[in-house]
Amino acid sequence: MRDWRGRLLALLMTAGLGGTAMAAATTAPLKPCRVDGIPNELQCGSLQRPLDPARPDGVKIDIHYLVVPAMARNKLPDAVLMLAGGPGQSAINVASRVLPRLSRLNNRRDLVFIDQRGTGRSAPLDCPDDSKLPIAEQLEPAAQMRRIDACRAKLEKLPYGDLRFFTTTIAMQDMDAVRQALGVPQWDLIGGSYGTRAALEYLRQFPAQVRRTVIDGVAPPDMVLPASFSPDTQAALDKLIEANAKAFPGLRADWQKLLASLPRQVTVARPLTGAAEHFTVDRGLLLRAVRPPLYQPALAAALPAAIHAAATEGRFEGLFGLTTAFGGGKGMKLAMGMHFSVICAEDAPRIGQATDAPGTDFGRVDAEMYARACRDWPRGEVPPEFYKVPPAPSPVLVMSGGADPATPPRHGERVAKALAAGHPERVQHLVVPESGHGVMAVGCVRDIVFRFIDAKSAADALPQDSACATRIPRPVAFQPVQSTPEGAAQ
Repeated sequence: MRDWRGRLLALLMTAGLGGTAMAAATTAPLKPCRVDGIPNELQCGSLQRPLDPARPDGVKIDIHYLVVPAMARNKLPDAVLMLAGGPGQSAINVASRVLPRLSRLNNRRDLVFIDQRGTGRSAPLDCPDDSKLPIAEQLEPAAQMRRIDACRAKLEKLPYGDLRFFTTTIAMQDMDAVRQALGVPQWDLIGGSYGTRAALEYLRQFPAQVRRTVIDGVAPPDMVLPASFSPDTQAALDKLIEANAKAFPGLRADWQKLLASLPRQVTVARPLTGAAEHFTVDRGLLLRAVRPPLYQPALAAALPAAIHAAATEGRFEGLFGLTTAFGGGKGMKLAMGMHFSVICAEDAPRIGQATDAPGTDFGRVDAEMYARACRDWPRGEVPPEFYKVPPAPSPVLVMSGGADPATPPRHGERVAKALAAGHPERVQHLVVPESGHGVMAVGCVRDIVFRFIDAKSAADALPQDSACATRIPRPVAFQPVQSTPEGAAQ
């Protein structure tokens, strides 16, 4: 779940909604296609769906999906469905990144990537790319709000621009319609970040259609994202400082000194162009710059040196370089219109009810930003059942990174407990202590996921031996290269 980058109309939950008859009548056949980053020819299709499920004869949108066929001829009937994060990621665009982690599963199972409504090619709600804007304008709150307001006004003019209908509950009905159209009896769900919330909502609405579920970096429906960002990021930063106490013994003092020095004028060279930018760094801007590297331990390993350089030498290139290094590439871009349609419906109305105490340093920066962004954003209504996690009807593997600043283990633990009610044998919570946001790419975790899904019976699926993952260490702190003084011994 990205930092600043960054859900539901009361629906008729009838069995016929999004049923087989509608799906079969409006499905285009699968066609050969190619996707950037994947060398093999794949299969693509689309399914027409009503924008408003309560008005099946109203505005229609096309839901696009990608099928990576099983390698073996005697493939298994269950298919793996990858639910993307964000909210706002295109599952098809991220397929090339995810496919290597699922290659063993792809031997005997189809892999399916569906662009959730509002993302990719499925009635996209894209806002202009701001990655090439000056650094300060990318992160400065007032400039962000102006861009968000302008994007909302533009999106509302689209033929499908009623932003109330791009929500998790409705989107999961699209996913089940695709399942029926493909003739898949059951999904094996894999969701990451916001995709975990989507997976839990699909599991709630369609429990009989799920064989196995993997949720990685859990964002529960009751999480209140903007409010939880503050204490969770604070905990991740505190853990980083403690873990690097030996290499950088004055790091906590450096951090407090840096905060106390704001606001201040700085000059920073853009990482890609080298062009100098002059702007004011205030507290909010600094906090937004520090969070992204915490998502990935390899980047976070360079934060101590960057904080030290900014606090003691006034050099901010390291901090802002790490910020811009996070989340690059086409697959990581978010459809921000879909992002806000989800957050503003499911999370923002509950900010005032959040029980999480703000982080000491991060305060209410994120909650205030989202509250302002959602002030004029159209909101879908949320059914009360959405916020409840019922007992798991089938095996669920819950995974969390101990150093995750967005979806740390406390959220996974709460969900695992709810899912395990009455049947503890159906749920396992795997925590990788030194991993960041998303653990499936770490070491042997992909093998654990394979064994879990590939197990022939539910009794054999859990528990999985996860010792190989829990022993993975935190990356060693980056130490800047020190030049040798002239005349010193080599």
